[in-house]
Amino acid sequence: MKKKVVVGMSGGVDSSVAAYLLKEQGYDVIGVTMQIWQDEEQAAQEENGGCCGLSAVDDARRVAQHLDIPYYVMNFKKEFKEKVMDYFVEEYLAGRTPNPCIACNRYVKWESLLQRSMEIGADYIATGHYARIVQLPNGRYAIRNSVTAAKDQTYALYNLTQYQLAHTLMPVGDYEKDEIRKIAQREHLPVAHKPDSQEICFIPDHDYAAFIDREATGRVPGKGNFVTKDGNVLGEHLGITHYTIGQRKGLNLAMGHPVFVTDIRPETDEVVIGENEDVFSDTLFCKNLNFMSIEDLTEPREVLAKIRYAHRGERCLIEKVGEDTVKCTFKAPVRAITPGQAVVFYEDEHVLGGGVIMRL
Repeated sequence: MKKKVVVGMSGGVDSSVAAYLLKEQGYDVIGVTMQIWQDEEQAAQEENGGCCGLSAVDDARRVAQHLDIPYYVMNFKKEFKEKVMDYFVEEYLAGRTPNPCIACNRYVKWESLLQRSMEIGADYIATGHYARIVQLPNGRYAIRNSVTAAKDQTYALYNLTQYQLAHTLMPVGDYEKDEIRKIAQREHLPVAHKPDSQEICFIPDHDYAAFIDREATGRVPGKGNFVTKDGNVLGEHLGITHYTIGQRKGLNLAMGHPVFVTDIRPETDEVVIGENEDVFSDTLFCKNLNFMSIEDLTEPREVLAKIRYAHRGERCLIEKVGEDTVKCTFKAPVRAITPGQAVVFYEDEHVLGGGVIMRL
């Protein structure tokens, strides 16, 4: 009997080819687009950019028809609002810089979609992520780097559980991006030439601060002071939600040389300014831990750690210093360690685990 798989179809090339590949491999494939946009006006604004706007439904439906597979739209508006959008806003108000894609992956694309898919008799869900799932000799499932380093998406998947990994397929991880495009063209998929989505799907205009102003009316801190780490006032800023650690542009400070955001203090609405060297550090602490290739961290070990999606990684020693806290000591200082972002640990091309960077 064929195994049934629900493919999360965003209307893009990657998830469309994922559906094609799985059908070719003999699976009983069902296409699903997750409805997450909050109102029609916002969805209309997205045009071709966002991964789950109205155009995504049109494109995904056309691909499903082309592949001759069933297709449905599932409503996840409530889950997306609570787990992704509200989380995004609250983190910025607390002076942290969140990663909404990680939250979406863990709580919407996997937790909610997987649960609903299992309810309709599916054995697996599948996505178009550039990553691979492997079962290690110790029996645990782990995310492994994709074939193509340029599109590797393992960083944003570190938070998945063993149950989720055991019921997930990622066929695109075995291919280079240009190979996926060629397959789409060869099979005449309607989205073969559609550009990749880049921005956060629910903020298509990239104006994070304006989005937060709209979502958290009356709670957004107003203007405050730019200060040095010693507390000397340098000028006035627009509000802490406009800034992130390591930022240089848009500060409008006449210092005569480049300066950078080195800290954000929500309790005093201060943005701390420093020199380039002040942005580097060799230590961080993280919490909200999720271990993948191991059950838990029982002794210090050296790993490769990435502190943001585009970071190439740096060797570091990780050790448990609390029930839900890990200390990371880097071999060489890394730039712009940012509270709220994830730090992801790699060992032998597998995701060992990760956590959320803490404010010290």
